[in-house]
Amino acid sequence: MIERVMNTNAFPEVLFELIKTEKVRVKEMDGVIQLMPVNENNDCTIGLRGMFAGDPEMTVDKFLERMRADAELDL
Repeated sequence: MIERVMNTNAFPEVLFELIKTEKVRVKEMDGVIQLMPVNENNDCTIGLRGMFAGDPEMTVDKFLERMRADAELDL
């Protein structure tokens, strides 16, 4: 862990060097300010389980097509 004592005029430059994400969570508690980088992942397939877990090409249209085919087989 790196600790620095610095002039407040240097904050933006130093913070840009240390924080590699676009967003940070700011928390103040008992006079201590914490900046925590927020890593956002916009990949909507994260967390898929079951038969679709390993299929990156599964789209909503393909899924609905399979569901319709399964429903026709049940009739």
